[in-house]
Amino acid sequence: MTSSELWTRATAERYDAEEAETSSIAALGPTLAFLAELAGDGRALEFAIGTGRVGVPLRERGVPVVGIELSEHMAVVLRRKVDADTLPVVIGDMATTVVPGEFALVYLVYNTITNLLTQDEQVECFRNAARHLAPGGRFVIELGVPPLRLLPPSQVAVPFDVSERHLGFDTFDLVEQVLVSHHFTRDADGRYRRDNSRHRYAWPAELDLMARIAGLELERRAADWDGAPFTQDSAKHISVWRKPS
Repeated sequence: MTSSELWTRATAERYDAEEAETSSIAALGPTLAFLAELAGDGRALEFAIGTGRVGVPLRERGVPVVGIELSEHMAVVLRRKVDADTLPVVIGDMATTVVPGEFALVYLVYNTITNLLTQDEQVECFRNAARHLAPGGRFVIELGVPPLRLLPPSQVAVPFDVSERHLGFDTFDLVEQVLVSHHFTRDADGRYRRDNSRHRYAWPAELDLMARIAGLELERRAADWDGAPFTQDSAKHISVWRKPS
């Protein structure tokens, strides 16, 4: 089903080190508080749980978490942090893989829905979330707003990071609605490593339509995990859709 590009062993092994800043207690605090409040006393299912950057600390907060992950290499890294009884992980894609039981919360963070490279697959992801939700449960997505306003005529690239260790920019195919993220990362030996990944970007209104197709209703949209209002200038959104009771 999925067209997602598979994370390699090398990428999985260095993922936590490269995401150390976004994995700190200070950085993750608002995310965990937001998700824990929505989960309440119920279980949470994380699509594309990766190395457990969010799922492991959410479980430590007392929320029972189950994960779905396409890359076995990423799941191996997660398993070093927590055992399978404490945090079960099923290997599979987030558009079609089904795990037992119902959940109060299904969540998908850090732009990961864009790993699904077709609209049909993204629609199936919403349907899969709805399939797992108990009545009244919520589906949460964290996703950047496509920065197309930054593209002057004839330009197809937008930088998103220019720092001492990393240069990053996105190139856009406006017809296919696909972007490629390019990364030039300086390793410890001083040499630069080049990586890239493809993503299908989507607008908030498009996601709302996908949610309606899956039988979900928009409940809330914020600009960040602290709940700031979403405006036309927001760089990303946290959207919450609810399954009717």
